[in-house]
Amino acid sequence: MPMTDVLAAGDISKAVAAFAAPESFNYKKFFELCGLKGKGNDVIKKVFCILDQDHSDFIEEEELGLILKGFTPNARCLSAKETKVLLAAGDKDGDGKIGVDEFVTLVSEC
Repeated sequence: MPMTDVLAAGDISKAVAAFAAPESFNYKKFFELCGLKGKGNDVIKKVFCILDQDHSDFIEEEELGLILKGFTPNARCLSAKETKVLLAAGDKDGDGKIGVDEFVTLVSEC
């Protein structure tokens, strides 16, 4: 399922463009700009499923580095530093990956 089936294409483009520069990613602002903040848990869970590329029921560090590409394929990858910041923010149980409930919490806390 493409991300545009869940969120507005214009909002996605605006959000990805806002963080096109290296080392500029701010997950709180990104979730707000793309229209994910304030959505219900069902929508957030659909986004999680799209970002969980290997369908493992977790978003691992490698997938987090590709989070912008999950929203639009021509986006940049996150740097290792940006990825680690995002992982630290979302990984509430310390297992090195983000589960669906952790992702819902991460987005909802923004």
